[in-house]
Amino acid sequence: MWQLVLAFAISLGTCLIIGPVLIPALRRLKFGQSVRSDGPQSHLQKQGTPTMGGVMFFFSFILGTVFLAGTSSLAWFMLICALGFGLIGFVDDYIKIVKKRSLGLTAKQKLLAQMVFSVVLALAADYIGISTAVMIPLLGWNVELGVIYYFFVVFLMVGTTNAVNLTDGLDGLASGVTLIVALGYILIGWLSNNLSVMVFSAVLMGSCLGFLVFNHHPAKVFMGDTGSLALGGAVAALAIVTKTELLLPLIGIIYVAETVSDIIQVAVYKKKKVRVFKMAPLHHHFELCGWSEWKVVRVFWAVTAVAVLLTLLCYTITIA
Repeated sequence: MWQLVLAFAISLGTCLIIGPVLIPALRRLKFGQSVRSDGPQSHLQKQGTPTMGGVMFFFSFILGTVFLAGTSSLAWFMLICALGFGLIGFVDDYIKIVKKRSLGLTAKQKLLAQMVFSVVLALAADYIGISTAVMIPLLGWNVELGVIYYFFVVFLMVGTTNAVNLTDGLDGLASGVTLIVALGYILIGWLSNNLSVMVFSAVLMGSCLGFLVFNHHPAKVFMGDTGSLALGGAVAALAIVTKTELLLPLIGIIYVAETVSDIIQVAVYKKKKVRVFKMAPLHHHFELCGWSEWKVVRVFWAVTAVAVLLTLLCYTITIA
């Protein structure tokens, strides 16, 4: 238990220490957010707010993990997943800032980088002994996928990182949702007696809470793709290590809802020139329905908390 407390404290403390130094530095460097002109008008006031705050995750993840990971290959795997995707996000953010535009890497460039890195991680997962079987929730069956599992891992990692990226659209939304998801994985690690999972989840939870201090409404800093892709990589890695890949859509129901709403909006509009939602992703729809930003965030946090409880119930039944 002391490892969990220490992991949480180190990651939380790291963010709290780095934040007051990093945010003024980002402001001096003019690393400000470029807000979409077609987004909610209330967001225009966020123009210029420092972004790339997700850089602090690099420090909190590393410091919170390395001193407690020891020789645990699972812990190092999860850390590398988070940092690798975070690095892709960093490059994307840097291009946005240098070019002074709302888009960095092209969609194809970003997707290619994520897929290549995911293939490397899939091979690494096999190398360190992570099973190529998937656990069927509630039934408790382990279905061996063999080579197909590598493709499944690539899809899961790319999908999760981009889903978290879409979720990062309101102050405190992605960091708060991921904090709650991380708490769920601490409990899954406890139920499966996996210390590495519990420690890394505590690091993720501490990092999100530390960042939330500066990111709650009104945000003093945004995480950017640097942070959202790092969080997505961390969550995907936790699902793979705990063999809860098929429970990920439930525990990460907000990530799924944000992604599906975006896909539906684009697909229907291209075909019928009709908008299903006032704006996508989903959080913007509720904003334009008259909800305050803070209300949307609180409701999405609450939905995540319920989803975590349902996930824990399903997991308990599955391993019983």
